[in-house]
Amino acid sequence: MYETQTFEAILQRMLDRVPGSIDKREGSIIYDALAPAAAELAQIYADLDINLNLVFGNTSTGEYLARRTADFGIERQQASKAERLGLFYNSENVLMDVPIGSRYSLDGLYYKAIEKISTGNYKLQSETAGSTGNANYGQMLPMDYINGLGRAILSEVLIPGEDDETDDSLRKRFLAKVQKPGTSGNVSDYKNWALSVSGVGAAYVKPLWDGPGTVKVTILDSEMRPASTALTEEVQNFISPLPGMGQEVAPIGAIVTVSPAEGVAVNLTAKLLLNGSASLADVQRNIEAAVAAYLKGLAFADDPSPKYVRIGALLLDIEGVNDYSFLQINGGTSNIPISPDQVAILGTVDLEV
Repeated sequence: MYETQTFEAILQRMLDRVPGSIDKREGSIIYDALAPAAAELAQIYADLDINLNLVFGNTSTGEYLARRTADFGIERQQASKAERLGLFYNSENVLMDVPIGSRYSLDGLYYKAIEKISTGNYKLQSETAGSTGNANYGQMLPMDYINGLGRAILSEVLIPGEDDETDDSLRKRFLAKVQKPGTSGNVSDYKNWALSVSGVGAAYVKPLWDGPGTVKVTILDSEMRPASTALTEEVQNFISPLPGMGQEVAPIGAIVTVSPAEGVAVNLTAKLLLNGSASLADVQRNIEAAVAAYLKGLAFADDPSPKYVRIGALLLDIEGVNDYSFLQINGGTSNIPISPDQVAILGTVDLEV
């Protein structure tokens, strides 16, 4: 709005107000007297422009965006701790129980047993908040001696840990609420309820899916993959729990079913012509990362189907690849159809040169 209020423009307007009989050249007394004031005014206009952007949800950032969204009851989600499955075996490789509260380490991160699922199967919570708690898998070391323990394995992610919510994510939730407000349990309400649960990355709502009064909420985790059973149950219990399990937010009489999205594996095969600037292993790793990111961006989009041509273009964008041939996606050369309650996830990537 104030882009034209530059130092030069302001100074020129000020000089234009000075009679022509007075020396206004650079270095003159009047020029040197007006220049500092023009510089200060230009800075004020720049600050005004910044502050004006901080007022609106689609341009605000940081603390000011959080203060803006808080006016509408939308708080920035803080970093949460990952919940993982821990498997515990004795020296004879038989599942065994361990004490609740016992602690284990893997690659510098610590996990605590917080709930028994079944014999030898425990829910562990990362002691470090954020997405780092999702990454590690494998054998853990107990922090204290546990009689009879042979192996402690950190297994699947039950509820992903999340970093502090980004401005883009917070802005997206804010605009969704104010532009498509929920009213008495409409689609926007159910989507907003699901997204308010830590660990949920996206939600698709299908009303009347199994007759009058029924609603189906399909969810993805924060990595845009099918939600785990634990996360699905948490969302179910928040929106519409079983009798006696808590206060539901869904309207009375609504029959709500929360389920994870169905994952559809996208398997790639191709022959590559490399230019020698990168090894096949590096090329494969970069292709897998690029395709995975592309599929992640398609999750619950208006058109969630992976495009054959787009994946081919991704191959050509990878450093070290000159060309490709015989590209097949799930054994064919066409787009992969994905329904609204499905999500495409990267499967196998088989490359040869």
